[in-house]
Amino acid sequence: MTEPGGAKASPIRVFLLDDHEVVRRGLRDLLDAEPDLTVVGDAADARQALARAPALRPDVAVLDVRLGSSTDSGDHEGIGVCRELRGALPGLACLILTSFDDDEALFDAIMAGAAGYVLKQIKGSDLVTAIRTVAAGQSMLDPGATARVLARVRGPVAPAGPPELARLSPRERQILDLIGEGLTNRQIADRLFLAEKTVKNRISAILTKLKVGRRIQAAVIAERVRDRERGPEPDREPEELPGG
Repeated sequence: MTEPGGAKASPIRVFLLDDHEVVRRGLRDLLDAEPDLTVVGDAADARQALARAPALRPDVAVLDVRLGSSTDSGDHEGIGVCRELRGALPGLACLILTSFDDDEALFDAIMAGAAGYVLKQIKGSDLVTAIRTVAAGQSMLDPGATARVLARVRGPVAPAGPPELARLSPRERQILDLIGEGLTNRQIADRLFLAEKTVKNRISAILTKLKVGRRIQAAVIAERVRDRERGPEPDREPEELPGG
């Protein structure tokens, strides 16, 4: 991999977390075969991952959702590792790798700051592409996944927005609302008659003030705030049964 000036770029440093040794070895062989990727370490459980990864300073962590022998659908230990590692290494991109298409895990992964979520059935070449994508600061969440996450937070009772919301200017609140509607930077710029670069800078400021690292996290907050301000649906009078 070569940078524009002709200098050779450093390979993307990858850390692996999976409780199956065969899977870890297979992933290492797959990734180390790529000239721009290098596996700097791996772990079989959460404790090992949290002890090893920070010192290795990876660019991307590929994390299995479920660790150990538990088959409980609520066992998302790998997502807890994502949250902890992102706290220690803010520049780290976490790619969640799982065998199960689980909406609850998807929601938890996004709120933990994961940059992507892929199934283990993914082709090797597509996984390599996903790692390069998140390493470049982009998201590996398709619009369908985003819609499912936003649907997950809709409900009759929504929690209040974070106190950091008060730090947003009126314009930033306006942009946050449009992020929650799923608009792109270009669409927001057109809607508000702003330069696209201005919108991008404003969104960076919004993420900083909300103390989140991902646009989708801001969208979830916007949806919760909208639900709170909208209030619960009014109760309907019960209909009488025929003959009542």
